[in-house]
Amino acid sequence: MAESTIPDNAPESCPGPSSNNAGKLDGCSGCPNQKLCSSGQFKSDSSPVDVERQLANVKHKILVLSGKGGVGKSTVTAQIAHVLADKGYSVGVLDVDVCGPSLARIMGVNGETVHKSSSGWSPVYTVDDIAVMSIDFLLSSEEDAVIWRGAKKNGMIKEFLCSVDWGELDYLIIDTPPGTSDEHLAIVSLFKQSTIDGAVLVTTPQEVALSDVRKEINFCRKLRLPMIGLVENMASYTCPKCKTVSQIFPATSGGGIGLAEREDLPLLCSLPLDPLVGKSGDNGLSVLSEDSQGMITNGYKTMVEKIVEFCKSKQGR
Repeated sequence: MAESTIPDNAPESCPGPSSNNAGKLDGCSGCPNQKLCSSGQFKSDSSPVDVERQLANVKHKILVLSGKGGVGKSTVTAQIAHVLADKGYSVGVLDVDVCGPSLARIMGVNGETVHKSSSGWSPVYTVDDIAVMSIDFLLSSEEDAVIWRGAKKNGMIKEFLCSVDWGELDYLIIDTPPGTSDEHLAIVSLFKQSTIDGAVLVTTPQEVALSDVRKEINFCRKLRLPMIGLVENMASYTCPKCKTVSQIFPATSGGGIGLAEREDLPLLCSLPLDPLVGKSGDNGLSVLSEDSQGMITNGYKTMVEKIVEFCKSKQGR
């Protein structure tokens, strides 16, 4: 089989989508194309629609970044999407954390599958009509590990950006893995054809997180990626019984608030550590539906108001 017919995001042992063994070999396990290949639905596209054309009907594109893992990027991504949808905007969410996808579960659509047609992959929709795309939908099992080098991951990201039929959206929120590596470079380079409005950076208050987020800030500046602002997540915990406020992650060097001031970045909000967020994520729910007027919900509402204002001001320039 010609090498060009093998998808960029396939494992090295791929027999090719037109092979009788397509999707059936041991090496196919973990490949996002396995279901499509085994069903005979996979169609290799040697000239994929570029990002600019595919996302022509998406008004605003926002990246959620952090140099550090475990600070809550996926949770922040999901809740931004829920608040935007609650305000009446049409919203899509793209999970490009290829090796550690979690948005499908957080958005309440884990276990769903996607279908590919002549117009591209159709995203999965949540109960509040948010379009979601994740590699989770392409795996045969949620427990499958994606063990890929950079080139394969970049191929998958290109496929997501060029081949998903989002339709008309007001906002596309893109959740990224931690760090400043291949995936981030791939996204920014592919978006040279279709402008990114800006990035939301997420941190927790302790210095071990802040030091990595500073690297992400430098990454954005070097690549001239606009930064909408900084989110300080898990800033404090209030005991529901005695109301004592505790700093679970002490801000020994000023926390996210201090970092925003030193780097001359807007502080979008400082969010508390709230068990409700973990519960909502596990159950695929919005914090809005669980506690519409709580401190954590009001924090997300404030954040989204600033994001919308940033995008409107940029659009008017």
